[in-house]
Amino acid sequence: MTPQEVQTWRRSLRHELIERRTALPRSTLDEYRRRIDTHLRRAFPDLVHGVIAFCWPYKNEYDARHLLADLRRHGATTALPAIVAPKTPLVFREWHPGVALKSGPLGIPFRPDSPAVQPDSVLLPVVAFDAGGYRLGYGGGYFDRTLASIARMPRVIAVAYEFLFVETIYPQPHDIPVDYVVTERGVYARRPVGGLRFL
Repeated sequence: MTPQEVQTWRRSLRHELIERRTALPRSTLDEYRRRIDTHLRRAFPDLVHGVIAFCWPYKNEYDARHLLADLRRHGATTALPAIVAPKTPLVFREWHPGVALKSGPLGIPFRPDSPAVQPDSVLLPVVAFDAGGYRLGYGGGYFDRTLASIARMPRVIAVAYEFLFVETIYPQPHDIPVDYVVTERGVYARRPVGGLRFL
């Protein structure tokens, strides 16, 4: 496909999958969340010892707040991304329940004034993921731009639902693959050669 055809295809796929995700009933979302929480706890027990960045749930994405409340009680630090200017890397700022938040782009809350922190792990929701470990986001490029600029790359754990898998998203030169994908089914790890492998 030409670059323009890929862009059109990705836009169409993004719309289709967001519509499917938005239509999920609450009971299904709760079940998926519990399963994903369990897989994350078992596969990444060290999350309690570091700084975990996550995204406020948007349009029926996986809601990490339940898991993170428990991890915070055991010593983890949690952080939300903030957009400080258009087309610039995100800044991660510490978050905990009860802090003041402002409404950012797409109505997604962020912490406007707390100190920036360096995440050790990022729980990153996706619109789609593929066999190579590449993710399709919302099209703004913020996370790829951010990951490309970070001096110490965090462990990037994509969180998704199994039906969001596609064989390829036709990754572009700026796309950065994730290290792991966790769905309600279980955990995938990205190999240096061969893409994702289900553990």
